[in-house]
Amino acid sequence: MKYLCLAFGDQKKMEALTKPEFEDLLAQCRVHDEELRKSGHYVSGDSLEWAAMTIRPRNGKPVTTDGPFAESKETVGGVVIIEARDLNEAVRIASMHPAAHLGEKLGWGIELRPFSPTCHQ
Repeated sequence: MKYLCLAFGDQKKMEALTKPEFEDLLAQCRVHDEELRKSGHYVSGDSLEWAAMTIRPRNGKPVTTDGPFAESKETVGGVVIIEARDLNEAVRIASMHPAAHLGEKLGWGIELRPFSPTCHQ
């Protein structure tokens, strides 16, 4: 089963990192992705820009709104799609991401969502 891992964090804390701190963080993410590839759990992933936009229907027409949209200062900053046997394995895999270890310092976390097998059949 596929799972979506949304890495979210505090943009201001991320922007406050020094260049060496930021480069170290990127290196940790690359190592994590490579470990997932080697284990066969990696499907896809990439970093996201901080800017966001949503499209919602209003009076029968699509209307765009600038984001972020969470009820907090956290913004989705990256996405990884993994393959796991079940939710327990997905939690184990997702908990190895640097965001799960640097959460307190950078205001990061991981949201884990299973793909629905029924939506796109």
